[in-house]
Amino acid sequence: MFDCELLNHAIDGKEVTKADACEIFEIAKNEPAELFSTATRLRNTHKQRTATFSKKSFFNLVNLCRDTCDYCTYKSEPNQQKTSMMSKENVRDLARLAKKYRCTEALFVTGERPEQKYQEAREWLKENGFSSTAEYLTHASEIALSEGLFPHTNAGNLTKSEINDLKRTNVSMGLMLENSSDRLTKENMPHHLAPSKNPRARLQVLENAGDLNMPMTTGLLVGIGETPNEVIDSIFEIKKLHQRYGHIQEVILQNFQPKHDTKMGDFASAEENYFKIIVALTRVIMPQMNIQIPPNLSPDSYQSFLQVGINDWGGISPLTPDYVNPEFSWPKIEYVAENTENAGYELKARFPVYPEFMHMVNSDLHDKMSEIMDEDGWVREAYWK
Repeated sequence: MFDCELLNHAIDGKEVTKADACEIFEIAKNEPAELFSTATRLRNTHKQRTATFSKKSFFNLVNLCRDTCDYCTYKSEPNQQKTSMMSKENVRDLARLAKKYRCTEALFVTGERPEQKYQEAREWLKENGFSSTAEYLTHASEIALSEGLFPHTNAGNLTKSEINDLKRTNVSMGLMLENSSDRLTKENMPHHLAPSKNPRARLQVLENAGDLNMPMTTGLLVGIGETPNEVIDSIFEIKKLHQRYGHIQEVILQNFQPKHDTKMGDFASAEENYFKIIVALTRVIMPQMNIQIPPNLSPDSYQSFLQVGINDWGGISPLTPDYVNPEFSWPKIEYVAENTENAGYELKARFPVYPEFMHMVNSDLHDKMSEIMDEDGWVREAYWK
């Protein structure tokens, strides 16, 4: 029994309201131990003592972007050395290399509709035989699939029709909500020059994906100037979508890390205890959800997050960097396994789609995955290790 009655209710399976969550946060600010214990118990009840990851290759298809976020270094301008515009041959070469490394996920990431802003992007698409980035993504996914990888696309605010096209080749897709607050889109706020980050637009994309029965990863960026209430509101927006459609397979909680050559370069990184409270609170609000933090963004303490409710490490690549956070290298998979086991959990490799969402994947894709799938829906250990 806990001193906090609201946490006892959560352990008993009672739904936590938004008002409850705000009260729990206020208590946890000064004494988080009971919240952390509750999150651990709920996580062990619903996810057992397993932590998962996806062995991936990061396909940085095109990093030109029509938006400008105050914290982003992923976006490139056409004349910059870091600009990436992968040809079909580049995609196939990386897919073949990834297969040799026994990767299972092809993570396709692009900037937001770069062809709307850059002549260079339009010319690149034309050279490859396409008129839009979304159209090229469908073809690139087919290439990766033909080489034995399973695509997961994160390309911003795709239309319902584009999601439906990608559903033929993608076993899951992703779109970070980041935060549901309009305030963060106002002048002098981080999303002011990023119209695609409008929360209503993002929620509509997630809703469209639900209508199409597409397994989706979404999540929050924590520490970009939001208030605790705005974080809690955002978690409940995700929960509401999942209650309606049942398609949110995973919530990523990503701690903000400043990048020196951005407008928010002098902004403080997300304070770890605050971040852990948000992680644990997400578990209490959504007890059955798969909850992830990226281990490379908490390199000195990531294993401690197993004690505050997470059950997934996200995609980890043995051959490509994190192009969104290139200053933070992926930990070696064997080290993640060791640290996970030392914390009392077993590391398992998953596909880009979780076992409990396999029923949403078309039969052709499921048949391809089944060749390297164990009886519980995970990647066979003999394949990924």
